[in-house]
Amino acid sequence: MLRTRSEPRLTLPGGGEVAIDLRPHPRAKRWSLRYDIQTDRVKLTCPKRASKRAALQWAQTKAEWVEKQRAKRAQAVSLSHGATIPFRGGDVQLVHDPEAPRTVRLEGQTLIAGGPADAFPSRVLRWLKQDAKRLLEAESRAVAARAGVEIAKVGVGDARTRWGTCSSEGSLRYSWRLILMPDAVWRYVVAHEVAHRRHMDHGPDFRALEAELFDGDVAEAKALLRLWSERVRLVG
Repeated sequence: MLRTRSEPRLTLPGGGEVAIDLRPHPRAKRWSLRYDIQTDRVKLTCPKRASKRAALQWAQTKAEWVEKQRAKRAQAVSLSHGATIPFRGGDVQLVHDPEAPRTVRLEGQTLIAGGPADAFPSRVLRWLKQDAKRLLEAESRAVAARAGVEIAKVGVGDARTRWGTCSSEGSLRYSWRLILMPDAVWRYVVAHEVAHRRHMDHGPDFRALEAELFDGDVAEAKALLRLWSERVRLVG
């Protein structure tokens, strides 16, 4: 992302700076700060009519906290030859073999593909998205059948803040990164979104149906989702 001269920065105690995204919000009652591990930026939310200068001064008082959060940040992993990435709760190594077919294939704990080296990352990403769609669509339709509801299209994308969505028309969309997590996590997310076909809220009836549709412990699956979120967001 390009940075303009006017972009606010937060100065860290140990040296260095972090960019601040200032976000006035009409329903915000107070200032709040969030460090985004994926973008290495600070999200500063404040009341719409609040003083920008005062908000930035307040954010600076949180610099030590931001620095601690940043220190925990996992290293980004590119989809390049030799890299190890999470996949369905385990790890696989990416291998570019010039003599191998261009089609990506999974052999044990290795993802192998041939073809031009510079196209290898995009080829792996395409394979991961296709595999995610295959698994998530099959699971969605199976769970929907058990729930007695219909779903329309099932797609995958790369939303920053949502692992899955369900439209009022019955279309489901998931983050392809779910395929990098343990199976219990993406199966839970599917149960959650399919349950929205009956209840477009998060009330007691929705929670009961979500638990009924998910073959496992909902609280445990949520904890796994939180545990894996940071790592999988830094892949690619």
